[in-house]
Amino acid sequence: MPSFDLNNPIWRRRAMIAGGLAVAAGLAVVLWPAAQPVKNGGRPGGSDARPVAVTVVQVARRDMPIHLDAIGTVQAYNTVTVRSRVDGELVEVLFKEGQDVRAGDVLAQIDPRTYRAQYEQALATRDKDAAQLEAARRDLARYVGLGDRVSGQSVDTQRALVRQLEATVRADEAAVSNAKTMLSYTVIAAPIDGRTGMRLVDRGNIVRASDATGLVTLTQVQPISVVFTLPQQSLAAVNERLRQDGRLQVSAFQPETRALADSGELELVDNQIDQTTGTIKLKAVMPNAERRLWPGGFVNVRLLLAVRRDGLVVPAQAVQRGPQGSYVFAVKPDHTVEMRAVKVAAVEAGQALLDEGLQDGDTVVVEGTAKLQPGTRVSTGEGQGKDRGEGKGRAGKTQ
Repeated sequence: MPSFDLNNPIWRRRAMIAGGLAVAAGLAVVLWPAAQPVKNGGRPGGSDARPVAVTVVQVARRDMPIHLDAIGTVQAYNTVTVRSRVDGELVEVLFKEGQDVRAGDVLAQIDPRTYRAQYEQALATRDKDAAQLEAARRDLARYVGLGDRVSGQSVDTQRALVRQLEATVRADEAAVSNAKTMLSYTVIAAPIDGRTGMRLVDRGNIVRASDATGLVTLTQVQPISVVFTLPQQSLAAVNERLRQDGRLQVSAFQPETRALADSGELELVDNQIDQTTGTIKLKAVMPNAERRLWPGGFVNVRLLLAVRRDGLVVPAQAVQRGPQGSYVFAVKPDHTVEMRAVKVAAVEAGQALLDEGLQDGDTVVVEGTAKLQPGTRVSTGEGQGKDRGEGKGRAGKTQ
């Protein structure tokens, strides 16, 4: 008998045939059970098949808030660029950068000497003209008292002089008032409560009323504004709620941590829709007591549109999407499932608020839906999904 040698073409061919037979035998063993007929028409989870293990919950009623979500921009409630209203040397800067100031606090001082001299000159001119007026009035009274001994022309001339001097004194009073105002402008005070920014002009510089940069910018951050946009489709609902309640709550959240920054009220709905984007601008006002909001920053905004009382609620993961719309797998008393079309009003904090399709106490499948079809038998453990209707969190959106 010849010895086994893979280098021999005959032995090599025999080894390949034996290996192929072994592979075929292995495939037959693996595929044999799958080739057996499945009872109940081959439908998994049928009446004679092993039930599909799923997690279920009961439809519950609860108060469900409905929010509108948006991205907002924080803006100062008021912003003022403080400028000098007169020309002169900046002799004093009385604020620190980043300082909180109150309306009326002195921020800077312009050299007042020139304007004080002009004021005093205006006072002197007024006093001189007032003295002349007083003398002219006495002369007029004397002419009138002399009667026929003074010609009527002299009386008329004196009366005209009195009126002329009265007008001169009134002009002098206006000049005094103007000079006094210009002198007061040399003291630059804060027009609003706010926080100072960076100083734009240093002491010793000549400032002019025509300067565009100003001395410093004041921003009011308490309260503060948050401006955001919503689709124009939301406008009708927002206006209706404003008409009913007069106010709507708005919350701002930090985009990085999702932490609540502040809450306030809706102050303004803009008077026109942006035709380019199909959105409407809204502005909320927040107290910003802890200054978590800063002008120019971005925040996530949530507008509380309404609270649906005793709404039908299921976990959002129970709602499936199909060609015909949203549906859930409802468990029937015989432990089989059926597809129920539902109408979702809103999704909030992982919970779906339903308008149609289910009733209080119905049982729906939350986990294991991938293996289900109408008529599939299911098995559920006791107490599964009892707490799934108590979802927490803030994420969600209005459908």
